[in-house]
Amino acid sequence: MTADIITMGCSKNLVDSQQLGKMFRERGVSVRFDPDDVRADVAVVNTCGFIGDAKEESIEMILELCRAKDEGRVKEVCVMGCLSERYRKELAEEIPEVDRYYGKFDWKTLAADIAPTPMPSVQPVQPEKPQEPPVGGAYIKISEGCDRKCAYCAIPLITGRHKSRPMEDILAEVKALVGEGVKEFQVIAQELTFYGVDLYGKQRIAELVERMAKIEGVEWIRLHYAYPNQFPLDLLRVIRENANVCNYLDIALQHISDNVLSRMRRHVTRQETLDLLALMRKEVPGLCLRTTLMVGFPGETEEDFNELLDFVREVRFDRMGAFAYSEEEGTYAAQHYADDVPPEVKQARLDKLMRVQQRISAELGQEKVGRRLKTVIDRCEGDYFIGRTEFDSPEVDGEVLIAASEGLSIGSFYDVLITDADEFDLYGTTL
Repeated sequence: MTADIITMGCSKNLVDSQQLGKMFRERGVSVRFDPDDVRADVAVVNTCGFIGDAKEESIEMILELCRAKDEGRVKEVCVMGCLSERYRKELAEEIPEVDRYYGKFDWKTLAADIAPTPMPSVQPVQPEKPQEPPVGGAYIKISEGCDRKCAYCAIPLITGRHKSRPMEDILAEVKALVGEGVKEFQVIAQELTFYGVDLYGKQRIAELVERMAKIEGVEWIRLHYAYPNQFPLDLLRVIRENANVCNYLDIALQHISDNVLSRMRRHVTRQETLDLLALMRKEVPGLCLRTTLMVGFPGETEEDFNELLDFVREVRFDRMGAFAYSEEEGTYAAQHYADDVPPEVKQARLDKLMRVQQRISAELGQEKVGRRLKTVIDRCEGDYFIGRTEFDSPEVDGEVLIAASEGLSIGSFYDVLITDADEFDLYGTTL
């Protein structure tokens, strides 16, 4: 039996897809992760339901797999993930061509339904085309769900309350992966900094990361999806004092205007945000800050947006993503606010914000020219080996391009002299 698994949305979904793939392989199923070449007995799409665009992309993929089934390239189509967790009944009514629908947490049931009997006597079939992250890397999901109740966000409605994994289970997973040759770990959660509160009565993310860093063979640890309110300041010491904890932090701020932050129910102010960012850069010199911002939230005025633009110009984030607000059913914003910023205004604001960040990214890239940066090699494409520095997370950040003639090894680390830069990527040569 063969299975194609297609992941939509964030890296947290990717972890679930990888777990499903592992269970399939334990049942003798050959697994592939190639959305551009679907041809299997079973095709599974792991959907995203975060915002309107993500929902549309997931639905388009479901319909594409149904077409593949009609054409005989796929025998059976299954849908799982956030979108079907929330809208399973509606999806089944609208797209009855799908053979089986599952929720976000049903992938174990899915594996058992498709291949009921594990086959311990059979050597598990390795994936024909592995899913990201690149060779030598892994995502470690340390918790599920979220207790924050931001006005715009449907994630808590889908995933439920914050639920931390026991620390010893996480550390055991890291040790096992190191034994398999994994060197780089992306630590992810819906709300990273809340880790441990439900299990241990207090935030224990700093302790977890520090214990991970002491495991022999862990080359890089990178942290994703922190929250500014009640940020655990001891985490900054851990980043500063451990060479294998990347000087990188992904902290979604969403906005800077007090008016918008209050309406978003973010429980943080402009001044508190500025103070926190200043402290982070003081405590961790050279810290790479990634953030996500939103434009067009209900009630966002032109003054609020200009304040956001000035904030981005002032802080100069190393990495920044942004998106326009979309009303999500059941959220506080959908129930209490009119979606009063016209779509064309949202798009214009988004475009303007990204143009500002594009200039900043280009300038920061040029500042790296002449520096020596430790770089991991992910793959070779055409005339270049493609790598990343500690400041680059897979898929979402820039890359380092090195001439293929240098004959490097995929998954290995090198000291690279940066020789040039553009708006997104760096160019270099090994030393």
